[in-house]
This record gives sequence, structure tokens and C-alpha cells, in this order.
Amino acid sequence: MSFTLRDAEPDDHAQWLALWQGYLDFYHTELAPAVTEASWARLMDPGSALKMRLAVDGGQVLGFAIHLHHASTWVLGDDCYLEDLFVAPLARGQGLGRALFEDLMALARAKGWHRIWWMTEITNTAARKLYDRLAPCDDHIRYRRAL
Repeated sequence: MSFTLRDAEPDDHAQWLALWQGYLDFYHTELAPAVTEASWARLMDPGSALKMRLAVDGGQVLGFAIHLHHASTWVLGDDCYLEDLFVAPLARGQGLGRALFEDLMALARAKGWHRIWWMTEITNTAARKLYDRLAPCDDHIRYRRAL
């Protein structure tokens, strides 16, 4: 497989939407269509911190890495948060997830960001195999409350 990594563009909407639904299905999650469309609008807004890199092969979008950068009280510069990483089931096991992650690390370094961080469900053993090779787990526990 020969793929390229690039920023998302407006014409990627339909293909991203299909992958996004696969991502939501993987996590047994439903979102209101308005939330998905607002996310896409943010991803396409040049002024938004929310951005997306894509893995593309022959015009077919096979994976995405959605990320944002933010100030931190722990370093002198910004951190990069990898919010969502997903590879289409037909393209798994071919290095796309790792390539998307390494691409994001290179982008973060080029922008002068200091760290990259992410979370995954404890039961996501496939992703954790990759993540455990990239960085040690820091043993934090996430708390989240809807407002």
C-alpha cells in the first residue's frame, strides 16, 4: 500500500463522514448529526485549533488523526492533544496508525509544541499495542462530567 499523509480539505467531507461513523460505531457511540457537522466545520475553519491529518491512498481516505494544540502550565510552550485516531478496518495492520501518529509528532515538533498526549479506552487492546510502543502510560485516570 502506498499512501500519503496530508491535511483534510473540504472535498474530503463524505469520505471522512464514513470513517467517522466507523469510529463512532467502534466506540458504540451515537452523536447528533449537528455535533458531527459542527466538528467538520471546526476542522475546516482556519481559525480553529482543531485540525485533522488524513492517510490517503489513490484518493481514498483510509484514516484520520484529529488533534489540537493548547497552552500548558507544565511546559513553556504548547502541548498537542491527539483527540481521535482511526484507520479503516480494511487498511489496518499496514502501518497507517503509526504513520499518522509519527506525522503528527513531526508536525508538533515543527510548530514548536513540547509534548503530545492522548487517551484510549483500557479495553482498546489493538490501539494500546501501538501506543505502548510509542510512549509509556502515565497512569492518569480521566474524569469527565457533562454540564
